[in-house]
Amino acid sequence: MEITWKPLRGNEPRPKLPASIFAFPKERKEPLTDASHVRSAIARFGEVAGVSDRERALAFENIRAAAEYYGVHLHAQSWHDLVG
Repeated sequence: MEITWKPLRGNEPRPKLPASIFAFPKERKEPLTDASHVRSAIARFGEVAGVSDRERALAFENIRAAAEYYGVHLHAQSWHDLVG
């Protein structure tokens, strides 16, 4: 699975953020703009509704990449570990 997340350069309001900054880019859900947002995306991962397993897998990889970039420790090994 190809990661779509890319770090944000600059400060854009949410409506102007590129899709590549979101864990779920198609749905534009869970922005990954800093360490706090990455932790929030991890905590709320299971609450995101209306997405396929493939979209969850992509979101997990995006979160993993952002967590590494921002120095957030991610205990989960797969997206299955983040859903209830």
